[in-house]
Amino acid sequence: MRVKNYRDVEAEVEAPGATMRWVIDAKDGAPNFALRVIELEPGASSPFHHHTWEHEVFVLSGQGAVRSMKGLTPIGEGDTILILGDEVHQLINEGDDPLRFICLVPNERPIR
Repeated sequence: MRVKNYRDVEAEVEAPGATMRWVIDAKDGAPNFALRVIELEPGASSPFHHHTWEHEVFVLSGQGAVRSMKGLTPIGEGDTILILGDEVHQLINEGDDPLRFICLVPNERPIR
């Protein structure tokens, strides 16, 4: 068992206004999944992108939207999001406070 506070993990800058902390992954001995905490500053977003693996998202705090090919869906604290493999997606902070969420991905992500 391993316990640590996510704030003790160095935040990597992913894009302007976007940071990611890999809080649990293969380096910790997790054989299957990686758990990330991502934070988007007001007005920031992830890229509009897709990949072959699914991932699950749990919104911890803030307000925003998830964008897909079908348009924008509002998201906020307590919301969950399932993003299937090859689904084009983007998370956008539309609020005045940071949008913070947990994102779970497989350790072995297929390469395109």
